[in-house]
Amino acid sequence: MQQILETACKSIQDKIGTGQIANYIPALARINPKHFGASILSLDGEVSNYGDSKVLFSIQSISKVFSLTLVLRMIGDELWKRVHHEPSGNAFNSIVQLEMERGIPRNPFINAGALVLSDILLKNKSPEICLSEVLSFIQDVSRDPSIGIDTEVAESEISTAHRNASLANFMKSCQNIEHEVAAVLETYCSLCAVSMNCEQLCRAFLYLAGEGFDPIAKKRIISPEMARRINSIMMLCGHYDASGDFAYRVGLPGKSGVGGGIVVVVPEVGVITVWSPGLNQNGNSLAGTAALEAIAKVSNWNIL
Repeated sequence: MQQILETACKSIQDKIGTGQIANYIPALARINPKHFGASILSLDGEVSNYGDSKVLFSIQSISKVFSLTLVLRMIGDELWKRVHHEPSGNAFNSIVQLEMERGIPRNPFINAGALVLSDILLKNKSPEICLSEVLSFIQDVSRDPSIGIDTEVAESEISTAHRNASLANFMKSCQNIEHEVAAVLETYCSLCAVSMNCEQLCRAFLYLAGEGFDPIAKKRIISPEMARRINSIMMLCGHYDASGDFAYRVGLPGKSGVGGGIVVVVPEVGVITVWSPGLNQNGNSLAGTAALEAIAKVSNWNIL
């Protein structure tokens, strides 16, 4: 695996430092665009790292996978009455699409869908208690109690969350948000600000490579059916309106975040995480996407 990782990553060196950092979030605008890290973790525990794999970064929308996991454990298929599971085909923060579909988000990985997930997770609790519970789950599946929330990033997210506030308020007018919008926004923005590195994210996603079972911790996290559904939604919707292109190029389920991270699940093999802050026009890591395409080619890993 180390040879696969090094061969693939060395082949895309010209992409590192390119793309546009998510400068609409002030705390992310200051990140060095030349960072690049990657990790692979197999189901039998073999770890391979490259570059800045131990550097912490804001996982942003990757956190939506943890939220989705917890909500499905809480209410199961009842979720799909409030959020659909179809590709969006539009920007991840589209207000027009949400209005056309009468306040029902197209899928749980666009911003509106993740706001509904946060609303469900609140369940009449304070944002502080809710965040503690979600963070505890992330620490558990990653087997790392040091993982936390970057408060600077969280505050930066909340202070610039005007479009997300619009989405939440519109959904509340459609009776698809139950709690106060401020509480939902605090929960959502704080979860986006969870800080992890490539190796930690690989460990945290291992249960999705093992059909809901973590073979290293020897613990079932979710049912096989639930793991397959989450992987399917990642395949269809995990990369905003570029999900089809990502599936064509990489051919594996995954989730990206505007912090520059991408996590990819290789069913029954392991997990790959890449991080490079420069984004393409769809909000996905430019160098990270190129690296994952190269890894898929070198390894011949796919979902078939």
